[in-house]
Amino acid sequence: MTQFPEISRIEYEGPDSKNDLAFKWYNPDEVIEGKSMKDHLRFSIVYWHTMRGTGGDPFGPGTAVRPWDDGSESVDNALKRVEVAFEIFEKLQAPYYAFHDRDVAPEGSSLKQSHANFDRIAESLAEHQQKTGVKLLWGTCNLFSNPRFMHGAATSCNVDVFAFAAAQVKKCLEVTKSLGGENYVFWGGREGYQSLYNTDMKRELDHLAGFFHMAVDYAKEIGFDGQFLIEPKPKEPTKHQYDSDAAACLNFLRAYDLLPHFKLNLETNHATLAGHTMMHELDYAGHQGALGSIDANTGDLLLGWDTDQFPTNLYDTAQCMLMILKHGGLGSGGVNFDAKVRRESFEPIDLFHAHVGGMDAFARGLKIAAAIRADGRMEEVVKTRYSSWDGELGQKIEAGNASFAELESYMLEKGEIAPNASGRQEMLENIFNDYL
Repeated sequence: MTQFPEISRIEYEGPDSKNDLAFKWYNPDEVIEGKSMKDHLRFSIVYWHTMRGTGGDPFGPGTAVRPWDDGSESVDNALKRVEVAFEIFEKLQAPYYAFHDRDVAPEGSSLKQSHANFDRIAESLAEHQQKTGVKLLWGTCNLFSNPRFMHGAATSCNVDVFAFAAAQVKKCLEVTKSLGGENYVFWGGREGYQSLYNTDMKRELDHLAGFFHMAVDYAKEIGFDGQFLIEPKPKEPTKHQYDSDAAACLNFLRAYDLLPHFKLNLETNHATLAGHTMMHELDYAGHQGALGSIDANTGDLLLGWDTDQFPTNLYDTAQCMLMILKHGGLGSGGVNFDAKVRRESFEPIDLFHAHVGGMDAFARGLKIAAAIRADGRMEEVVKTRYSSWDGELGQKIEAGNASFAELESYMLEKGEIAPNASGRQEMLENIFNDYL
């Protein structure tokens, strides 16, 4: 039985449409740079916000009206959510979805019961995937909500918590594989510290690395060949999280010989909290071959916390897509709407308006980025700016064949540097604006 009889499948109607429940820019079959929009963007809808978000905040309880949800943590209620979720996915033409284990299946009174609940819901998820063609982009574990994780999960000072987290990830990897999940994500919401007075940082990082190696080993054991991803975030809920940004994650992965097995799932709101732009995080990960997937959302700079709003800013989406195209796309990853409707947008139909807007914003960002790349002026400015490095000396330095002594001799003979040229920042910003 449909929960949204008044809503038909969302279709592309073009930029001139006045239909609030139609795509103006997202045309799944439109080919850009040799690939369809659907394949470039690989949109995914998240279970935690879309199906479990209540609109609650630290100052008040939830406001969301969800007629299909009785508010219980029963398996029957979880099964109802699955039915509604796939109706939403289908009507939005979303090819993928993503979940935490505790989003889809209620936690039981024991680990054994939690596993059984997860298995029962996984059966329903598999049936709905088969029926609709919607696929699982990635699975992940909630290793932060339950009080047992107050000191962290893989970085906990309590060895039993580490063991419990390992068991939970083992099960989630099995379910993710059984559902054809193309990736598996780690987000360490409580993997960090509040105070160094009571923290052995090296020991915690060693434990975290060991945990990841166990995950890699188990994936090989069960034949899960999906991509492992780490999602950086600097703080919130923990004061300092070890996966604070792309640079910190990649440094950690190199230090512990994990880089061959992991890429990054980057989020706009997390980049902002780290003091970076999403463009920075994407480029940093991309040029090191570690760009795996993105969480598509935005924050509110006037609020300063992780508000997880739907992306509507075309500058942001165009900049994201400029970097994603530059680095060859997202591979097995996708554009995952880790975003929630505002507390005041409490009606079910608001879920559709929010996703339609986010999908259109990224589709338009893709078109803008492709047009900028086709024009070539911005790329040419960058190439010209670094042209001195294309000469004999520059090439020798970049090849690692120059020494301080040689460079000193060069400058002593030359006497002064060649004149610097303008960075043309304002001109480049104007060119970018021409395409919006």
